[in-house]
Parts: sequence; C-alpha cells; structure tokens
Amino acid sequence: MRGLAFDRYGNADVLAIEEVGKPVPKEGQVLVKVRAASINDWDVARVGGEITNRMMNGYSRPRSKRLGCDVAGTVEAVGAGVSEFAAGDEVYGDLCMAGFGAFAEYVAAPASALAPKPPTMSFEQAAAIPHAAMLAVQGLIDVGDVAAGRRQILLNGAGGGMGTFALQLAKQHETEVTCVDSASKLGMLRELGADHVIDYEREDFTRRGEQYDLILDAKTTRSPFDYVRVLRPGGMYATVGGRLWRVIQAWLLGGLIARFRNRQIRVLVLKPNKDLAFVAAEFEAGHLVPIIDGPFPFDDIAGAFRRFASAQHKGKVVVQIG
Repeated sequence: MRGLAFDRYGNADVLAIEEVGKPVPKEGQVLVKVRAASINDWDVARVGGEITNRMMNGYSRPRSKRLGCDVAGTVEAVGAGVSEFAAGDEVYGDLCMAGFGAFAEYVAAPASALAPKPPTMSFEQAAAIPHAAMLAVQGLIDVGDVAAGRRQILLNGAGGGMGTFALQLAKQHETEVTCVDSASKLGMLRELGADHVIDYEREDFTRRGEQYDLILDAKTTRSPFDYVRVLRPGGMYATVGGRLWRVIQAWLLGGLIARFRNRQIRVLVLKPNKDLAFVAAEFEAGHLVPIIDGPFPFDDIAGAFRRFASAQHKGKVVVQIG
C-alpha cells in the first residue's frame, strides 16, 4: 500500500509517498481503508521538528514516520475482541493518541478511537471533524461553559478548523461573537454568523478597549496578562493550542490570576473523540457544517501541507486518499 512518510525534519519538501506494508489489525484494532484525512497542527509540528515533538519522536531524525490523526474510511477487517464494528462499516475518528497513520491507504487503529460515520456525512466532511470539532466543543462548552451566560465571546484564529466549528456552536447560545483572523478569512466568518471581525494584521484585539466574557484561543501568542486586560470580571480565557511556551505560561499563571484578578485562565487538555456523537447529531440537524479547504488529492499532499503552513486555509485542509 501507499503511505505518507518523512525521514528528516523540515517543510513539505521532506514528505514522500512510499510503498509500505499493509497493516494487520491486532486485538482490539480495526483495519480501515482510508478514504479521507485532514491536516492538523500536530502533523506540521511533527514534520517541522518542533522541540516537544523531537523530545517524543527523536531529536535528530524522526523515529516514527507516521502522520495524520483525523481519519475517515471503511472497515476492511477487525481484530480479535472487536464486536462494535464489522467489515463494510463507515467510520471516522481522531488517532492523535493512537499512533497517527491516517495519511495512508490503510491504517490499523484501536476500535475505541473510531465512531460510526453518519450516512449523510461525506468522507471528506467526516475527516474534517474529529480533532478540530472536539477542541471547539470542549473549549467552548466543557471549559468555557458558554451555557452559563457568557454572551460576549472572542475567537482568536477563528478561520481555521477549531474556530469555524466554535463559531457555529457559539451562535446557538445567543452570543455575540467577535472573530479574529487574517483579512482573507473575514468574509467567510461573517457568512458563518460572526457579529464582528478583526484583521489581526491591522489591529491588536487586546488593545481595542473591548472586553469579553470568554476568549477561546487557537493561537496563544501573547502573555496571559494581555488577555486578562480584555476579560470582564469573572471572565475566562481558554487556550486550545498555539506557541508552547505561551501555553505553559498560561498554565503556570492561571491560579495566580484567578486569585488576584478575578479572571480565569484555562488550558484545554483534549479528550479525543469524546463528543463525536454530539457533533454528529448537530451535523445531522443542520446546525454544524464542516468548512473544507480542498480537498487535495493524495498525490498532492505536499501542496496540502504548504497550504496549511501558509495559514491562509479556511476551515480544515482535507486530503482524499482512496
């Protein structure tokens, strides 16, 4: 079978589609014929050799060549002990805690990392959902507690996967949503329901004088004290990713800020696939639509990675595999 691999750190130029052995599902695993996958920050960080990834995957060269955590496809076979799936079932899920490997014609994954794909959902839509939608749901609802009356919300990095899902979810709670991203994405965000948009290249939202009940941040490029300045008393800032040292800073200073400034600083720890059933129901009800950039053919996966790295993509960059 064909699978994406990289044997050194760098940009999209180090990626190669190689002939590799077709996996055999072990006990508790499912063999999936991959139909579509999507790119996440995880993938770009692994290829680029971001320091935490080097610590886990080899400092000078990657030990594991596997990439891709969002997967959608058809069950080819099941391993011993798997009763919830059978050959022919259409499934999707996030493999970020299960060894990656979605950018290949087949992947063996734990059954626990997969869920049935709704029949009305395309494989491309399914591949766009798991990682980003879980960040949005858990950031906005579990951590951000939007249902508790947080009416003024700001989404930083709103034009990517997490942000486009979070915007659609937030507008179901009678909220006023401000979206921050590059100018090329602002029209799309207005169409999705954004009440206000800010071009981050022209204006710093932390110095506009506006305050918010909740900030959900996919970028995390500033000091926590910059975010505190634009939070209302009792407000919350929640980061779902971004620059690692800024995320660590938010985690370390959160307790101190809560005690002395009456604002909360939270770092989301993702629970992969936890809310797939909720998101599937929202999709089938027409309340949540994945925004897809592409889809790109598998043979142009390097182009898909370049598109993602440019930060100009809208929603999720999706790759068709089979």
